[in-house]
Amino acid sequence: MPWEEVTYAEFLLGDKARVIQTLLFVAGINTLLQTLFGTRLPTVVGGGSSAYIYPIAYIITDSSLQQISDSHERFIQTMRAIQGALIVASSIQIILGYSQVWGLFSRFFSPLGMAPVVGLVGLGLFQRGFPVLGDCVEIGIPMLLLVIGLSQYLKHVRPFRDIPIFERFPVLICVPFVWIYAVILTASGAYRHKPDITQHSCRTDRANLISTAPWFMFPYPFQWGPPTFSVGHSFAMMSAVIVSMVESTGAYMAASRLAIATPPPAYVLSRGIGWQGIGVLLDGLYGTAIGSTISVENVGLLGLTRVGSRRVVQISAGFMIFFSILGKFGAVFASIPFPIFAALYCILFGLVASIGISFLQFTNMNSIRNLIIIGLTLFLGISVPQFFNQYWTPSRRGLVHTNAGWFNAFLNTLFSSPPTVGLIVAVFLDNTLEVERSKKDRGMPWWVKFRTFKGDNRNEEFYTLPFNLNRFFPPT
Repeated sequence: MPWEEVTYAEFLLGDKARVIQTLLFVAGINTLLQTLFGTRLPTVVGGGSSAYIYPIAYIITDSSLQQISDSHERFIQTMRAIQGALIVASSIQIILGYSQVWGLFSRFFSPLGMAPVVGLVGLGLFQRGFPVLGDCVEIGIPMLLLVIGLSQYLKHVRPFRDIPIFERFPVLICVPFVWIYAVILTASGAYRHKPDITQHSCRTDRANLISTAPWFMFPYPFQWGPPTFSVGHSFAMMSAVIVSMVESTGAYMAASRLAIATPPPAYVLSRGIGWQGIGVLLDGLYGTAIGSTISVENVGLLGLTRVGSRRVVQISAGFMIFFSILGKFGAVFASIPFPIFAALYCILFGLVASIGISFLQFTNMNSIRNLIIIGLTLFLGISVPQFFNQYWTPSRRGLVHTNAGWFNAFLNTLFSSPPTVGLIVAVFLDNTLEVERSKKDRGMPWWVKFRTFKGDNRNEEFYTLPFNLNRFFPPT
């Protein structure tokens, strides 16, 4: 279910580069806000979550928009409709975050319940790994082997003084090398008579994006025009916002362990969700065509590079904002063959999944109760979304297929998300099966001290707001 099926098919070349620049610009702003005032974990807030595919597909195929004959005008009106839906739907995260409701709900979490949920944040994205890499194995396989070789087998080799270059910068080293290799293959005519899917996946000049992009472009609010609002579109988008909350919660848990921080207390978790809602609001105001969520691949990058510095992420966000203004940069970024990223995803998503599994060390895995919960959650978390996704066709667009399009998009989005299905199953079973007798087996003695902000002295070190703002916003 590639993203291009439901969005980029509507874009003209210049529009596509402009959308990518806007995505990069807003992602930089949201990352700064999240690392300064949100959870303060070293996480990147990016766009492009698959949770938004169903609602956006519903908006794009809306009959009122499809009646517009001019393709560019249809694109503009579609963008304005998506903007309006994002603005309204962002209120869900803002309310649940700043009202502390999401933090209160987190009282039902335990190490046993979070293990499969965090694991599914990584494992649930398996379709973006080797299946996409396989579309262009001559590029994807070398990228995969090169990253593993540099980051694992050569990590102790230090050619320049005592700087662990291969351990810290495997991505920065490997991507340019494989990209140049892909450019050479394209220029030599290796894909001249190949099928369309191969050319789309392998070629670096497939869309002439660089030539059509402007040199400079400063994204600004309402650049596509004033947003349009529809009740159906807004309800459909709310499902994606709920799913992104679950996925981001799992990503926060994984990032805290990779950054050697304590699990985020309920107050910090709510604060992060609230600021993420502000991020979705900015997505709607600027017109990014999709909502934002915590970037799972960048969480995995914390483990791959062993760099868990908040300051490094903030500097990276500054670069994102700077380079987004340069139009050619956004176009160049869009020309990188996607199998290069898919090779990275195989490693990064796997790292996030393993972090989820690591939570099991605090539980008793000799307990049949725990084994049943973990096994059922993992299996249903992968199996149920796969069942829903196999009904995705251009005509049907999901398993739930009633006359109410927003209702279809709502349910199809919820049950197509592995972490969301996993959270529903895990939290229900873990809080209804022999709860009182299984506190120690669930890992609660270790977990409970992190529930409150003052439960552990390290919480103040990791999560206290900057500029002495805790005086005005004291932890609850």
